[in-house]
Amino acid sequence: AICCSWRRTTVFGGEMLRTAVGSLDEREEEQEDEGEEDMRDGGVPFYVNRGGFPLDEETWERMWRHVARIHPTGEDLGKSIRGATDLPKIPIPSVPTYQPTTTISQRLEAIQKYIRDLHAIFAQFIAYLNSFLHRLMDIAKEMTREALPIKCLEAVILGIYLTNSMPGVERFPLSFMSQFSGNHFHHIVLGVHSGGRFGALGMSRREELMFKPLEFRTLTDLVQEYEAAYRGYWHTLRKVRIGQYVSHDPHSVEQIDWKHSILDLDKLSKEELRRELERHTRDMRLKIGKPPPSPTKDRRNSMGSPSKVRAVPCAGSAVWRDGMYIVLICSNLVFLFMSVVRL
Repeated sequence: AICCSWRRTTVFGGEMLRTAVGSLDEREEEQEDEGEEDMRDGGVPFYVNRGGFPLDEETWERMWRHVARIHPTGEDLGKSIRGATDLPKIPIPSVPTYQPTTTISQRLEAIQKYIRDLHAIFAQFIAYLNSFLHRLMDIAKEMTREALPIKCLEAVILGIYLTNSMPGVERFPLSFMSQFSGNHFHHIVLGVHSGGRFGALGMSRREELMFKPLEFRTLTDLVQEYEAAYRGYWHTLRKVRIGQYVSHDPHSVEQIDWKHSILDLDKLSKEELRRELERHTRDMRLKIGKPPPSPTKDRRNSMGSPSKVRAVPCAGSAVWRDGMYIVLICSNLVFLFMSVVRL
């Protein structure tokens, strides 16, 4: 009986061992499948869309596979969402329109409200500072079409685009560098000037660091308003960068002057800061009425002229002209030599 009992235990133990080994193999196969899936999808805890909008089919399906793998009810959740027909529509803000009698201040407030509606922590657009103005305007047009989230720099580009039709409103970039708890923070708004008054358009998570109505008599008053706002959030304003007026021509090939004046507040007294801001204001006024700077040499070479077709790419260069002279002289000498030989 003891022997039979031992044999029974051995058999049962073998069955249990086989069952345990079988479940272990299944788990290993599942892990291998998940590992292959992770390798196929990059093996990352979440995905970032790098292909732009709209999403391509591969990225879209990969994100849903990721949800199904990490969410407890991923399969059912994905089916319930993708198969739903009564999902609420995402509100898309409308580009502001104006009546002929709408004042400049009211138009700027409408633009600020539109920019505020696009606010988000993470921006979906990338504005390159060194791009030509017409390229930045194309990006702004895409912002209004897609109505995707933007941040402070994109808000400046969008503000320039939306105020291009207001010739009486001059725009200039106004950026700040502040310090808090040993860290530096950067922020930018779009300064505006009209009717002898200064104001600003912009985007920020802090109400006091974005829109400023068109009511400040000098640029100094506007900068001091932002400095006081920074102090309210325990930030110390270290530097102020001010650019030049931006052209109203959406097809301009000039670049935005983002930092014509860089003011270090640690090295300037209040009186010195006031004088520097007054000097910059005079510089901006002198720019009004001046034609935009001509494109760079590389830009001119790439643009060409639609009205003139050049048979030789470098026909106007001195090197080409000198070379042609040498060829003509040599050909004349050869012709003269041949004539002498015949005689």
